[in-house]
Amino acid sequence: MTRLGKARSLLLALAVGCILWGLWRGEAHIIWQKAVRVCMECIGLG
Repeated sequence: MTRLGKARSLLLALAVGCILWGLWRGEAHIIWQKAVRVCMECIGLG
C-alpha cells in the first residue's frame, strides 16, 4: 500500500469513528430536530 493509500485509509477510519461517536452521543436526534424546525419555518407551517 502506498503512502497515499495509507493516508486515505486513516482518514476514512477517522471519519467513521467520528460518525459513530456522534451517533453514540445522540447528536443525530438533535440535528434531526433542528432540521425539522428549520424546514417548518421556511415552509411557513411553524
